[in-house]
Amino acid sequence: MKKPTLIGPFSQLLSMADMPLKGALADEKLTVIEDAGILVLGGKINAVGKFDDLKSDDIEIEHIPSATVCIPGFIDAHTHICFAGSRANDYAMRNSGKSYLEIAKTGGGIWDTVTKTRKATQKELVTGIIRRAERQLKSGITTIEVKSGYGLTVTEELKMLNAIKEANTKTQSDLISTCLAAHMKPKDWEGTASDYLLEISSKLFPILKSENLTNRIDAFIEESAFSPLDIAPYFQKARAMGFSITVHADQFSVGGSETAIHYNAVSADHLEASSENEIALLAKSNTISVALPGASIGLGCDFTPARKLLDAGGALAIASDHNPGSAPMGDLLTQATILGTFEKLSNAEVLAGITYRAAAALELKDRGALEEGKIADFITFPVADYKEITYHQGQLKPNAVWKNGTKI
Repeated sequence: MKKPTLIGPFSQLLSMADMPLKGALADEKLTVIEDAGILVLGGKINAVGKFDDLKSDDIEIEHIPSATVCIPGFIDAHTHICFAGSRANDYAMRNSGKSYLEIAKTGGGIWDTVTKTRKATQKELVTGIIRRAERQLKSGITTIEVKSGYGLTVTEELKMLNAIKEANTKTQSDLISTCLAAHMKPKDWEGTASDYLLEISSKLFPILKSENLTNRIDAFIEESAFSPLDIAPYFQKARAMGFSITVHADQFSVGGSETAIHYNAVSADHLEASSENEIALLAKSNTISVALPGASIGLGCDFTPARKLLDAGGALAIASDHNPGSAPMGDLLTQATILGTFEKLSNAEVLAGITYRAAAALELKDRGALEEGKIADFITFPVADYKEITYHQGQLKPNAVWKNGTKI
């Protein structure tokens, strides 16, 4: 019988366990274990505590030779890393003064990526996903949500979701797929937005279930995409079929977050345009707010009102929105620490937003914290004090990553 492995000692370990899902977090809420160890067996955590207290004759030891801080593997709860092509021209146009909507109306924006992604083969999409996922893994991101949404036909959305499923078998990260067929009404669709959504929900949803391609349905509620009225039958069908719902909400105008709450969505993502009314509604709901600072940086717009959401009692996760258009950087830790600077978030709030609160935004109860029974996904930084991680604003990278208890 294989023996448990004791990994350590770590100078500090932040388990992120037993912390609240909602509301503000002071750094004093963090439980910091010094000279810590993690006992691992079968890819899961058996125990976390003082290294010397976990020693016994019935274990193997994997020594950590130098000063390190250990924290749970990061979770990126919102990305679009399944795509083809580049939107460098969009970036140049934005910096020349064109708005997001103006660029979209001239053939740029999401439709540009749709055109290029439709031309790509599934194999090419898989290669791109793996390359981006491996880059994120080196940055400590062990679980990555990946959306479709650049196909916008039943056939092309299936190509994307099959590519995500295939890539998940070929990368060491865990990829969590989401169907975003309601990203925008395709420019080559001759009917109404409602007709398009009916086509997708009636023809694509059953295949998603039968082929186990995803259990998550997303929609972009915005002037350039779908209205709350448009999306109502779509979300009703999704809920009736047992899908979880998430929403691109309040990015440029409000309405999306209220729709998310109405349909008991797991998360409402973006929220840059959310006002006091939306903040209050989100805080009272079970819907998790997901800030996407990468989009704010990429577009040069306001950040999600993270401080107000937390102070109102809401749950806040932070994700990269890694995509070829509005958020091409794809560096979760850098973006989270920049958000922290502008929104005055504590270290605890930043780290919670990319660990256990991000796990909750994906309904993943088996990760996001270091405690008995959870997946042994954790990372270390070559410092003795956890405060150094956010202090370096993403330039301090992990020196080691463990996935399912194995150092990779």
